[in-house]
Amino acid sequence: MSESSEILRLEDVHVRFPGRSGLRPRPVYAVRGVSLHLAPGETLGLVGESGSGKSTAARAALRLVPVSSGTVLLDGEDLTGLGGAELRRRRRKAQMVFQDPFSSLDPSSTVGDSIAEPLRTHLGLGRAEREARVAELLELVGLDEAHAARYPQEFSGGQRQRIAIARAIAVSPAVVVCDEAVSSLDVSTQNQVLNLLGRLQRELGTAYLFIAHDLAVVRHIADRVAVMYLGEIVEEGPTRRVYGMPAHPYTEALLSAIPVPDPDRAGLGKRIVLPGDMPDATAPPPGCAFHTRCPYAMEICSREAPPVVEVEGGGRSACHLHTSGPSLGGAPLAGDDLSSWRAERPAAERTAV
Repeated sequence: MSESSEILRLEDVHVRFPGRSGLRPRPVYAVRGVSLHLAPGETLGLVGESGSGKSTAARAALRLVPVSSGTVLLDGEDLTGLGGAELRRRRRKAQMVFQDPFSSLDPSSTVGDSIAEPLRTHLGLGRAEREARVAELLELVGLDEAHAARYPQEFSGGQRQRIAIARAIAVSPAVVVCDEAVSSLDVSTQNQVLNLLGRLQRELGTAYLFIAHDLAVVRHIADRVAVMYLGEIVEEGPTRRVYGMPAHPYTEALLSAIPVPDPDRAGLGKRIVLPGDMPDATAPPPGCAFHTRCPYAMEICSREAPPVVEVEGGGRSACHLHTSGPSLGGAPLAGDDLSSWRAERPAAERTAV
């Protein structure tokens, strides 16, 4: 993909937060060397467990949190060193829909005022122009212009999220970051909001960075998927390839946890249960961050960070299995095959997991 076809790019982005407890507080390494790109009109799903750094990476993309090092390019412009009015001006191209529709809208402002705020801040529209645009936006997200005079507490969660989406697209941004935008909604309302996002993307050409922990939802909406673990991207690629042929053990484990709605098929797939918890982000383990929980871990995994390699079918993966062990490549080792492979390795290459 050429740089001219990218609307958003993160290059080796790191985000560190200062520690806040103890005599010698250690910094929190929330995002570590993340590189992503997003094309106009594309949806990139960003998935991982809670605490993996998904939301922090998204906020770093909009400079809502300070970037410790690395580069953030929005439509070819470097946002990394900007601040104040200059950063605010460029943020018109990228907006955000937050997770909780009950706290993302000001309860003391009418719906119309909330949607009109970016129109006043970024476009400087007069009152009549703002009111006309608000009415247009409410209709675009499936609401009525009469709703502009009402307050957020008068709406359901799904309606509030529609209002938040209307506010996000008010200034016609090139990128909308959806941070767990449907996770607090019931299933039927989730589907309605996802269909709305899909329709708006087709009509407006907006690109989405879609953060979620629900892999079934991401499969429905995303063109590509990036998988995060402990602040790092461990796998990235086209949705069909990632879901059909996972190239990293962590991705394989996440996919094995997706519920199967068909009772006749439920239980046929092997559920991979990862031992322990994600390591402390103030002291990431050496080598591969996932080696402390990985069922395929080798001795090299605890010493050396894995190289990022191209994967058949598209995308990349950071895993020693592709260079020092059996590639997953759509046929992951499991059960007896895994036990045999581990038993056949020299003792020096085995690790306890």
